[in-house]
Amino acid sequence: MVLFSLVASHRDVDLTTVARLADGAFGLPSDMVNSGALTGAVALSTCNRLELYGELDADAGDPRVVAQSRDQLVELLAQRAGFDPGDVASGVRLLVDDDAARHLFTVVSGLESAVVGEREITGQVRRALTEAQRSGTASGELVRLFEAAAQTAREVGTHTSLGERGRSIVSVALDLADDVTAGQWPQRRALVFGTGAYAGATMAALRDRGCADIEVYSASGRAEQFTANRGGTPVDGDGLQDALLRCDVVIGCSGGSEPMSVEEIPLGPLTVVDLALSRDFDPAVADLPEVELITLESVKLAAPEETDESVAAAEQIVDQATQRFRQRREGRDMSTAIVALRQYTMGVLDRELEKIRQQHGCTAAHEEVEFAMRRMVKSLLHEPTVRARKLAQEGRAEDYLAGLEALFGIEVPEPEAKHASDASEPTSADPAAHERGTEQVRGHRDTTTNSEPRLRSVPRAAG
Repeated sequence: MVLFSLVASHRDVDLTTVARLADGAFGLPSDMVNSGALTGAVALSTCNRLELYGELDADAGDPRVVAQSRDQLVELLAQRAGFDPGDVASGVRLLVDDDAARHLFTVVSGLESAVVGEREITGQVRRALTEAQRSGTASGELVRLFEAAAQTAREVGTHTSLGERGRSIVSVALDLADDVTAGQWPQRRALVFGTGAYAGATMAALRDRGCADIEVYSASGRAEQFTANRGGTPVDGDGLQDALLRCDVVIGCSGGSEPMSVEEIPLGPLTVVDLALSRDFDPAVADLPEVELITLESVKLAAPEETDESVAAAEQIVDQATQRFRQRREGRDMSTAIVALRQYTMGVLDRELEKIRQQHGCTAAHEEVEFAMRRMVKSLLHEPTVRARKLAQEGRAEDYLAGLEALFGIEVPEPEAKHASDASEPTSADPAAHERGTEQVRGHRDTTTNSEPRLRSVPRAAG
């Protein structure tokens, strides 16, 4: 089995392109698994990256199979997102097996976030797996990968000071809003767009700052249900303009299909915080008099840095987690190999014992011979069993498997992939929310200031 990830991030393309690719990837995991192209698939979509994790029923030593799956994914993704396939191919990165695992462990630990160490990404990764489990695309190996990622995030949170200040994209954005908005949070009125998990985190952060007057708008009409559970006042479409006139700060977390235009923004002082991947507001609102626009790009530039020591400690944990995950995968292969060797050896023994029974019957002497032979075979198998596990730890599992085939003609079967059918926790039911999170890659040049896609567009496929 081969694990891989296809990654499109702001390191290679701009945020608008990431958003369009994420829209194009909607339903892609199910299509690939149902068609038999992949054994399993999980889509992780955040504010600045789209990552497609897949499992292939193929030999890890055959790169052609992985390349074919990559080309197929790129072709479908380009068609659905309205891009040229060649441009998509140049804008995504392919990571295989250990590299894919290490990347996911790095992302879930917050090491690639705009606010290094922020914990929101952990929930986003968990929800990605939950959604895949609910749709039946999460293979057993992918479940184990994502569970290992969750464990890695917990270890980073427990054993390092990374993120201990509790900083996040939302908290940094609200700090920026505080600097440019008149008054104090207890006296301010806030309007939140969206009803997903990200909007919930924004509501909690506003309350922590003392803001009690919070209204919520949802284009899909879920504001009333959302506020019934989380507090605040729901706003429908008819009351949106009045709510905009009342508020001091409006925060976009929904990623609606169409951003709010300049003409829809009322005149007067207003701080607009746009944290949605598919922009809730036209960037041109920044040109309006008395309007301050704060975006994900603003947050990235203002995000505080973590200490080198905490980052290094987290990276070491990621390295150790990657090694453990590889050893567990190889260990599972070795368990299958050990069982195959035992079955082969015991099969030979049973056939020889049957010959003795046919010739001499079930006498006491026969029982003594059988006991001695079984003990001898068990002793002979001890060293091959120990060697199997040792070679797996050294990354030489293939040598052992090749030896079994060369000496005994034993071909070790691949373990069957199992699909997890039950979700471990509920997800947001808001299909319009498109909650895509808040993490961004650390330590790279900001390439997101231009709102136009960098990939050359082609007409979208009908439907």
